Amino acid sequence: MSRDEDGQSSRSFAPLPERLPVDVFDSHCHLDIVDTPVQEQLRSAKAAGVTRIVTIGCDLPSSRFAVEAAAEFDDVYAAVAIHPNETTGISDAVLEDVARLAAHRKVRAIGETGLDYYRDWAPKDDQHRSFRGHIEIAKRTGKALVVHDRDAHDDVLRVLDEEGAPDTVVFHCYSGDAQMAETCAERGYLMSFAGNVTFKNAEPLREALKAAPLDLLLVETDAPFLTPIPHRGKPNASYLIPHTVRAMAEIKGVDVAELCTAIAANGERAFGPW
Repeated sequence: MSRDEDGQSSRSFAPLPERLPVDVFDSHCHLDIVDTPVQEQLRSAKAAGVTRIVTIGCDLPSSRFAVEAAAEFDDVYAAVAIHPNETTGISDAVLEDVARLAAHRKVRAIGETGLDYYRDWAPKDDQHRSFRGHIEIAKRTGKALVVHDRDAHDDVLRVLDEEGAPDTVVFHCYSGDAQMAETCAERGYLMSFAGNVTFKNAEPLREALKAAPLDLLLVETDAPFLTPIPHRGKPNASYLIPHTVRAMAEIKGVDVAELCTAIAANGERAFGPW
């Protein structure tokens, strides 16, 4: 996503929500494009019960930032990749640069990679070649694969089948329906839900969340985007995850602490112990 999508980067931040009863982590955010210093983002997140963050690469510069941030801050992990919208003319040399970055001990995932048919910013052939290359890197390095899937559900699942999925696959900002959630569950793929699950028009997404088992659920911000209700329209940041978690718990019909405990355990299983 671009820095100015929804015009969010220019708007004031929402207030700190009530702290979660059990600490969780933000499985997907972009620390480099939230208009707040990283140290301040981590401080406010901790105050809300979000004690760990995975910051995501979308190109080589943001992937390098992710590695540097993870190296500097104990509470940050990195994911490195070329976003599908950035794959036009992608070369083997760029993929090898991603693989080299992935060797850092604080890099715990290859992502975000995948397919995006919503925008036409990169040819499908280049997206597919890149996605397959990132799958190979994830398997070669033993890292989780963080998947960007926008209006490309069938092809994403097909490519994972054809290439052979890594041991850990995370569907970032899960966007499929309940039937796809059942398919992901059968294959052991984790589903990470973002603030858009709280949006008024997101009933199909809520049905998907109901179908997803607790042991395959994660939560994320995709900050600074997808700010949850009641602060939609303001820039997102990790400290706002409690709004999404509480909404998820209500949708699932489970206690907030139970959901937090599951999310924390799933996160360690996906990205390793902190």
